[in-house]
Amino acid sequence: MIEVSHVSKWYVNFRVLNDCSLSINKGEVVVICGPSGSGKSTLIKCLNGLEVFQQGTVMVDGVSVGAKSTSLPKLRSRIGMVFQNFELFPHMSVLKNITLPQVKVLGRSSSESEARAQTLLARMGLKEQARKFPAQLSGGQQQRVAIARALAMDPVAMLFDEPTSALDPEMINEVLDVMVSLAQEGMTMAVVTHEMGFARRVADRVVFMDQGAIVEDAVKEEFFGTPRSDRAQQFLSKILHH
Repeated sequence: MIEVSHVSKWYVNFRVLNDCSLSINKGEVVVICGPSGSGKSTLIKCLNGLEVFQQGTVMVDGVSVGAKSTSLPKLRSRIGMVFQNFELFPHMSVLKNITLPQVKVLGRSSSESEARAQTLLARMGLKEQARKFPAQLSGGQQQRVAIARALAMDPVAMLFDEPTSALDPEMINEVLDVMVSLAQEGMTMAVVTHEMGFARRVADRVVFMDQGAIVEDAVKEEFFGTPRSDRAQQFLSKILHH
């Protein structure tokens, strides 16, 4: 579903991604972890063209992300993206946040879009919040609305960029539970996160990055058993014991 081949990216003289290659099969859940500044978020944003890369190729469901002929808005409508800070329209109701992209991008009717939105809100446990505005919701509720908005577009894959990092600790699980259910239903997912419990529970593979490079790409049992690299062992020892 997603094929990253020898991708490198620079900011002037700083190399933020260094020859990264990664494959994510249909239905696979891949967790991308690593220290701050390792390039995780940059890599995941390259998957739908939010970040431009200078070398290599990224293919999503047979479409080349970096090709000049590729319509990035059309591609992004097929790849759900959930950010740290929700990115909801503050002046629109929860319902409108979910229906508007369906109408504008997919060309669905208002009634069809609203029916899809209501179904997803019910699934997220947010049916009663449909008429409220984002500021009236908790962070966990806002992030679940953001997930519902992405799912309303019927994506072929979902990208999550540290979806719980802006949440209070008690709200984290309500978002992770939704992500676990998506994984169990076979959604193709790439997830940048420090939530190692989530990785242990649902990841098929764990990718560890450091200094812009993919240092390890292993099945989760291998990664949490004995990582091959000293750097990953060092990272895990800190993140799992504190």
